[in-house]
Order: sequence, then C-alpha cells, then structure tokens
Amino acid sequence: MTPDINPSRRQLLQMLALGAGAGILQGCSSMSSPAQPSQASLRLYLTACSGIVPEKQRQLALPRLAHAGFSLENAAALNRVYQRFSGTDSERLSDLQTLLDQPQWPQLIMAGRGGYGAMRLLPRLDLARLGARLKESRSLLIGYSDFCAIQLALLAKSGAGSFAGPMLGDFGSAAPNAYAINEFIAGISTPQRSLRIAGSQPQARGEGIFWGGNLSVLSSLAGTPYLPDIKGGLLFLEDVGEQPYRVERMLQQLHLAGVLGKQKAIFLGDFSMQRHVDVYDPHYNFDAVVAELRRISGVPVFTGLPFGHIAAKTTMPLGFPARFQAEGDGVTLQFLDYPTVDASAIQIPALLAERPI
Repeated sequence: MTPDINPSRRQLLQMLALGAGAGILQGCSSMSSPAQPSQASLRLYLTACSGIVPEKQRQLALPRLAHAGFSLENAAALNRVYQRFSGTDSERLSDLQTLLDQPQWPQLIMAGRGGYGAMRLLPRLDLARLGARLKESRSLLIGYSDFCAIQLALLAKSGAGSFAGPMLGDFGSAAPNAYAINEFIAGISTPQRSLRIAGSQPQARGEGIFWGGNLSVLSSLAGTPYLPDIKGGLLFLEDVGEQPYRVERMLQQLHLAGVLGKQKAIFLGDFSMQRHVDVYDPHYNFDAVVAELRRISGVPVFTGLPFGHIAAKTTMPLGFPARFQAEGDGVTLQFLDYPTVDASAIQIPALLAERPI
C-alpha cells in the first residue's frame, strides 16, 4: 500500500527546503565537532528504558538532533549497559521517575530504542503521577516497539496519551529517511493531521480512541492491568521478524482476551518478514492472516499503515481521538485533540545530513 499524506503548507515548505539544503550538507564538517543547538531549542529528554542503544547510532543521532535545534537532556543514560539492557532496572526506572521532581517538563520525551526491558519496569513505575504530569504539561512522549509497553500502561492507568513515532536510534541511521523526518516534524507540530492510506480497502467510517503498538507487546500485556480496556477504539498493530503463524497466534490471543471484537476498526502497519515461512506452512502467508483476522474480529481491517520497524514511518498520536473514512480506493485517518509543539525553529536539513554538521 502507498501512504499519501495531506501536507500542511508548512510541510510543503519544509519539503522544498530539503533540496536547497542538500548541497550545503555535503560540505559539512565531520561529526567530531561539538554539537551546538540552534537558539530557539526544543527541550528533548532522552530515556533508555529497554535495550542497549548502539554506539554508532548515538554518535550520529545526538549531533543531528542538537544541530537541528533540540536541547538534549539525560543523554548520558544512553551510554549505560547492563546485561542486554540499557542499565539496571533501577537505572532505567529513574529515567522516568526523576521527571516527577522537575517543576517544568521538557516539551519532548523520547525513547532511546526498543528491544526488551520495559515490561520489567511497569510494577515499579508511578504511572498515575507520571500520567497526570504528562497531561498537565502537554509534553509529547514518543516511541514504539518495546517502549509501547510503557505508553500503553500510562494509557491504562492514567488515561494519558503519547505518540507512536521514531526513537533516538532512528535518527542514528547512516542515511536518514526524508519521509520519516518530515512526518516526525509534522506529527509533533500540526494539529488535526490527516493521513491517507491508498489502496483497496473495505468501505467503513467511524470514530474512536486511536491506540495500539507492537503486537508482541500487546499480546504479552493481555490479562494484565497494563493493557488499556478500550471499547470502540481504532486499534493499530505492527511487528517485526515474526512468521505469519506467529502473528496469527498473537492475534488469536487478543481475540480470545476479548480485545479485537470491541474495536471499531483495526489498522495493520508493517510486519517485516511476514513472507517468512517454513516447511510446515509453505502456503500460509500474511494475506491468510489478514483474512483470518477479519473473520474472527468482525470489524473492518485496514492494511498499509506506514508505521512499524521500517525507515519510512509516520508519527501518530496514541491514546487520543481519531476518525476514519474508507472508500474503495483508500482510507483517511484524521487525528484529533492531541498536544503539539512549535517546531518552526527545527532545521530539517540538519536531521537529514548523512554526516552531522
């Protein structure tokens, strides 16, 4: 499916600026020069609640973000290593808990990377207070993959929404993705955005809370107090590296837990390696999974959401209202009533530089 965004005027101007900045960026100095944020900085607080953040990603991402206009906080947490985690449970817990002592929260809070480890923190997080401060400050909590365990727990325990979007590791790629960068800036700064997914889709319309995340994480939270009980919601799902039968098994778990049938619609993002099959199911593919999901859920299922463990991902509010309208040639999602920041000072060419300025 081909994603088709309805850009605002600001987005169009930003996209036009990319070509103008490309020649300048080729002559930029190496990443060894100190990162100097631009004057009108957005405060960006970094967390490392899951897996280890690779050094190469840190070396590329931190200068990019700083030169683009973000004032980075808690970046030292990204250096931690303990077993397979980015620190001990107590260290990773402190990344979020210490925010409770800050009188003024940063505009943005971003996860370092996914992997595994966030679920270990849920019983010890003060989710009610964190959620209350998140709503009061209107800060944007951003991440996906394993980090959605914390995002979903906050939604379940406090009703606080967040954003499904890139993590620090995504800004540390050798060749940043222009679509993802523009979607990130537009996603955090544009009220009531619309996202159109082109392609053959079932005809339907509706409105509800847009929520979800990584399928493996959601299915692991089923039966716990940390999975939100959303009725009439718009559920989105993505995953990576799972064979089709494993994807179906996790969907069946959510179905048997009563989650799927309560939704108004289900949106499927990217399921990388969905064509991976073994000798036991050579004729069973992701299309068969989608057909089974439609059968057991009884609700409209849309495919092609540009989100997941892919370079070209969008940024979307999670836990806020949204409406959708689907016709034969595509479906349009409109996100409603979520907080935004003023990102006019952010320098997009700096985020796209192959070598940080």
